[in-house]
Amino acid sequence: MQKAITFLLLLISMSTMAQQTDTLFLKQLLASKPELFSGILNHPHKNEVQIMYTQVNRDKSNKPSFKTFSYRINPQHYFYPASTVKLAAVIFALEKINELKVAELTANSTMITDTAFTGQTPVTQDTSAANGKPTIAHYIKKILLTSDNDAYNRLFEFIGRAEMNAKLKKYGMSDSRILNRLAIGDGGEREKNTNPIRFYNGEKLVYTQAAQYDTKDYPLPLSNLIVGIGYMDSNEQLVNKPYSFANKNVFTIADQQKLMKRLMTPEAYPAKERFKLTKADYQFIYTYMSKLPTESDEPKYDPKEFWPAYAKMLFYGREKNAVIDPSIQIFNKYGDSYGFIIDNAYIVDAKNKIEFFLTAVVQSNEDGIYNDGKYEYETVCYPFMKNLGRSIYEYELQRK
Repeated sequence: MQKAITFLLLLISMSTMAQQTDTLFLKQLLASKPELFSGILNHPHKNEVQIMYTQVNRDKSNKPSFKTFSYRINPQHYFYPASTVKLAAVIFALEKINELKVAELTANSTMITDTAFTGQTPVTQDTSAANGKPTIAHYIKKILLTSDNDAYNRLFEFIGRAEMNAKLKKYGMSDSRILNRLAIGDGGEREKNTNPIRFYNGEKLVYTQAAQYDTKDYPLPLSNLIVGIGYMDSNEQLVNKPYSFANKNVFTIADQQKLMKRLMTPEAYPAKERFKLTKADYQFIYTYMSKLPTESDEPKYDPKEFWPAYAKMLFYGREKNAVIDPSIQIFNKYGDSYGFIIDNAYIVDAKNKIEFFLTAVVQSNEDGIYNDGKYEYETVCYPFMKNLGRSIYEYELQRK
């Protein structure tokens, strides 16, 4: 009875909310399900929780409008965004190809990466591609299907750090920055230098990009940069000092959802504010964002390593035995590192006419040691993401 009353109050509060971002609804929704969320609600700061949920409402012309709800959103409170930055790289790489206007350069042109600075590595082949050739298109597939780090690094090198951050600012993501490659210890001067690249169609050279150097710094007013009681260094030795996230990538929850909304509902934006993508570009991204690793033939993945729900944190919680609902499509980009689990998703159920955006971060690091690979993903983070996604979906099912 008490739960029924609580839920009724939620419905009443929904009808009286103003158009600005609501900061109470999500807290009330989570509190109405203590069996699922009490652990997190009791320690929201410890678990670094931030959530943004946006309803999509369409008029008679099918044009979408949005109503947004948030929980503990704070663009200055730092969390490590991990692989969520890769979606920006996917979009900006395709944009760059279109903006270069080189007649024979396409996302399927062979991309040969050279070296010009200490620590850089070359790429001349890609054994996961049917023809063995590295391309922008194949890198994008690997990013969206299984979040491949090297694929992202190669797009980062093609776009260039300065252009990456100029694009973030251009599209209103002013609380974020993308400074470095992933999983190679990138930093300092190395992150400012990107590789020279050549593109070929067959044996024909169609475009050459010289090595780039980014002179700019991208300071942001951030808190929560010094964390924990220790960390494992590059030699896997414990250092008994707090860990610093200074000079790392920043991608706030609000900015992540801005990116996703502009990508998935371009019709909601004036033409001049949309991404410079073709219809084919959009379809390509949509296809591989929603495709499961087990549905891909090129690249082909071992289902024991990359099972169906591997990349779908929200709604499925990365469960190996999850039953996939064929009526629900999830377009998303997740991240996982340093105990943080992040997912930025657009969830659609065409059968029930449901669509919504949901972006969230949660962390669990009980021992306070960073970079040791010991985090409570299975017991805290994945269940939270699954329960959050399903709770919002269940609410949407009854929302008029």
